[in-house]
Amino acid sequence: MLRHSVTRPMFLTILTAFLLYVAGCQQSAPATAPLPEPADTTDTSKNSADQHPHVAGAHGGLIIPIGSDSYHAEAIIDNSGSLRLLMLQKDETRILEVETQPLTAWIKVTGQPDAVSVPLAARPQDGDTAGMTSQFVAELPAAARGKPLDVTIPNVRIAGERFRIGFTTESEQHAASMPASLPADEEQQLYLTAAGSYTEADIRANGSTTAAIKFAGKVSKHDAKPKTGDRICPISRTKANPEFTWIINGQPYQFCCPPCVDEYVRLAKEQPGELQPPDSFVKQP
Repeated sequence: MLRHSVTRPMFLTILTAFLLYVAGCQQSAPATAPLPEPADTTDTSKNSADQHPHVAGAHGGLIIPIGSDSYHAEAIIDNSGSLRLLMLQKDETRILEVETQPLTAWIKVTGQPDAVSVPLAARPQDGDTAGMTSQFVAELPAAARGKPLDVTIPNVRIAGERFRIGFTTESEQHAASMPASLPADEEQQLYLTAAGSYTEADIRANGSTTAAIKFAGKVSKHDAKPKTGDRICPISRTKANPEFTWIINGQPYQFCCPPCVDEYVRLAKEQPGELQPPDSFVKQP
């Protein structure tokens, strides 16, 4: 019986050849592509210039994109102090049903540091499937009513994904043009003393009070796209609200919010020649 022995030089030669063969195979094989990162299902939707800034919805509310326009919602704040969130599909004319779920909205007055949590309760509309809803409703705190708000809903489930919704109720146009609210003592002086074209008869016609007091609890809606023929606010030039009517020089003027009333009353007292008749504040074609 013959035995084959392998000498050390032969072993090294075989090992070297094997390593070269393996290296050649590895170089010729295509590189393995890295695995994709898992998708982030939590999207942040903001009311920015490229995402429906203050577009009016079918109910006069604010259209909000969700998940880079995968879905939408219409936010409506009514005069009773309720916030309604209507769920919409990618096509904003189509209703979206989502799983019935408790939501929390974090709400703060624009420019203020502190937010408060407000529950958004599912309130299904007629025709919604059992266990599903296309509407959520919240009651705003008294301190937030009638003021521009920043609203964040950090967690809403839609079709198995989770989204974050954020929006502000104040339009950029109005924010740039709206005067600041007055301190209480200045407000009393402005509204309860006659001067220029703001008369004692005007003061009595307005209830001998200030705009902030008279309109307390009323919600300001700043529609930056009034239609032809709509009344417009003399200060912001957004759509006027007949609920914010103030008598100046014996004539009724319509405004979008109390701070704009402040500004026009000041104009009437200090620069009466600058007043224009109420009928001149109408959106032209």
